[in-house]
Order: sequence, then structure tokens, then C-alpha cells
Amino acid sequence: MHSLLTPNATHDTNLTSWVASANVPHADFPIQNLPWGRYRPLGDRTGDDAPSWRLGVAIGDYILDARAAGVIDTDDLNTIMALPVQQRLQIRQQLSDGLKTGSAQEKAWSKLLTAQSQAQMGLPCHIGDYTDFYTGIHHATSVGKLFRPDQPLMPNYQWVPIGYHGRSSSIGVSGNNFKRPQGQTKTPDAPTPSFGPSKRLDYELELGFLVAQGNAQGSCIALEQAEEHLFGVVLLNDWSARDIQAWEYQPLGPFLAKNFASTISPWVITNEALAPFRSAFTRAPNDPQPLPYLDGQQNREKGQLGITLEVLLQTAQMAQNNEPPARLSIGRADQAAYWTAAQLIAHHTINGCNLQPGDLLGSGTLSGATPHEAGSLLELTQGGKQPITLLNGELRTFLQDGDTLILRGWCEREGAARIGLGQVQATILPA
Repeated sequence: MHSLLTPNATHDTNLTSWVASANVPHADFPIQNLPWGRYRPLGDRTGDDAPSWRLGVAIGDYILDARAAGVIDTDDLNTIMALPVQQRLQIRQQLSDGLKTGSAQEKAWSKLLTAQSQAQMGLPCHIGDYTDFYTGIHHATSVGKLFRPDQPLMPNYQWVPIGYHGRSSSIGVSGNNFKRPQGQTKTPDAPTPSFGPSKRLDYELELGFLVAQGNAQGSCIALEQAEEHLFGVVLLNDWSARDIQAWEYQPLGPFLAKNFASTISPWVITNEALAPFRSAFTRAPNDPQPLPYLDGQQNREKGQLGITLEVLLQTAQMAQNNEPPARLSIGRADQAAYWTAAQLIAHHTINGCNLQPGDLLGSGTLSGATPHEAGSLLELTQGGKQPITLLNGELRTFLQDGDTLILRGWCEREGAARIGLGQVQATILPA
């Protein structure tokens, strides 16, 4: 079993930090987490005089300037991603040692903290390429039933990880609001298509897997080595214009329906931090077993990630009335994903395709088996036919202007310290 997947001293539940907010029960960023992000302090300076971007580690409600602390010598996360696994593990240990209660670094490092409330977050790394997969079998089945009741899953689904190449230039970080997309749509009874704002704008609850070390073109990453090439995980909302997609997707798949915006959370939860929350990858007895290049003992024993995922919606009316967002769904990634992150990396490179540090692989919509675990409005409303009623009485089939969609995630298991993924949110602006 790879050391990445085995808990070590940095996961000790007895560890506490001299940063008091990291010790609060149910905090997202205790000392056992130590996620990476890119930030700059808020201030009056703007334009060319604005503070430079820094690479930081979240601890409680604060951010530690990792370069100023002497832990790293760069403010480029892609450089850290490209390091060998053992160096990444050493950096994590050094951060843990410096932030733990009683550390000799407390006096010096306490001067290097910025409150998260006083920081602007950017994309954590340069994302050169983006591939979105379709690993959520319950989502695939539910959506398939809407369009192909007699054959919800296509014959290849249980054999090959389905994916398509997305648009990296329109990936934004949490808080980046965007305009409602426009495009061609065609209703079933219309003789010709029309142009205008999407009327069926939706979200998709996903995880994003960020690549660590890449591979040379022409080579492939074996499944048993794939975990070394996974740097970490973010929350991902792959916004989707369902009406634009329905008209354009044949025969090559989605285009304008997807490339207008995707939003990720600002903190990268490292593969190392997730070690206590690994679980077995299994297949139902009647399902085909993976082909040999997608199968291995390590993946069978520890391939899945035990992450709880939650979706919330705050309408413009809720915000105006200071009402909290309403939960739309909650479920677990390891009960939704038909393929593991390691399998996605192995499959992506099996033909010699070269991945690079910072590349983003989307999981696809991670819906559970029950309605309250649905990861999209398309499923929650049965294709827009059954509106959902929110707590304040408002109805929704698809997202309206002014709606704020929030994704949250966390890991908790007996014998391990709870860690969070933070959240990702964005508000829909008029076209």
C-alpha cells in the first residue's frame, strides 16, 4: 500500500494547533487538513500596486504564507505539484510541526498569518487542461431514463470511464459570478431553432481532481502509480445550460452548453490529507469487473474517497430577507462514483496522452441513489416537469437570475479528525 494512502503522524487526532480557530469542533481546516490556496491580502491598493499573489495553507480561519515561513521557495502551486511524493510528504510534515501546539515556530509564524476574511482568493494553480468525466452512475441512470427509458445506460458505460475535454479558460474560483449564457435552443414542436438566454440553467455537483506530476507524451500512468499523480481535490460546479445542450450535443457532445463557466473551490485538499477517509472500490456482483489496466489491489482496497457533499440554494428573495440558503441535496461521493480518481488518471493516459501538473479532471455529477442525493436540478425536477418548493414557498425548476448556488464538502470518520473542503459558490447574473 502506498504511503500516500496510509495515515501518519500528521493525521493524529490528538494534534492541536496554536491557531485557536483550527481547534474548534467541525472546523473545515484543522491541523490535520493543511490545504493549499493562492491568495493576496485585501487592501486599498489596486491595479499594478496591488499586493502580489501568495501561496498559502489554510489553518483554522487564517492563511499561513508558506513561502515566508520558509517551508517552500515559490508562490507557484504548479511547482509544488510537480515535486516527487516524498518531498510533498516532507512539506506536509514540516507544516504540521510548525503549526502544532508548542511549536518553536509559533512566534515567527504568527506574524505570517492573514485572516481568510481579509484575503482575496484566486485560482489555486494554473489549469492548463480540463477533462470532465461522467462517473456518477446514479446520475447517468436518472438522466438516461428521462431521454431513453428503455436503455438508460449506454452499453459502454460500465466498461470505460466516459469523458470529454472541457474549457479551462472559463474556470473560475468561488465567488466569481457570471452572466446567464445565451445560445441556440429548439423546442420539440418548433420548426426552427431560436437564439436567446438559456431558460434551463442548471448546476452539477462534482469533485475536481488536480494532477500532480505528469507523464511524458507516449507513456502512460499505471493504475498502481496513479495515486502519486493525484495532487488533491476541490469542489467543482460544472454549470450546464440544458436547453442549449439538448439542441447542440448531437453528434459530438456539449459545447456552448458547458464552456461558459465552471467554478471550483479555492482550497486544494491534498491526497495526503485524505488518507484516513479512503474506502474500498467495489462493483455489484452482476456488473462487469474492470479491464486489467483499470484494476488493482490498491485501488480495490483504498480507491474510493469518503467525502460528504451538500448542495444549497439561496434565492435573491432569501438574500433580501436575510434568510439562510435551503439545502437541495446531501450525499456521499464514494456511493455515487462508478470509477475512482486513480482509474480516471490511468484511463486518461493509457493511449499516451500526457497530463501536466495542475490539469483538472472532473468527476461528473455525483448523485446518489435516492432523490435527496441528486446532484442537479435536472434530476430533482424530473427534467423540469416537477418543480421543487423551497422553504420560503418559492418554486424552482431551473436556476433563476439572482440565485446563489453553494456546494460544500467534508470528510468525517470514527478515529479520524474531521476535515472540510470549504465551499464553492456563485450567483447567476442576467444575460
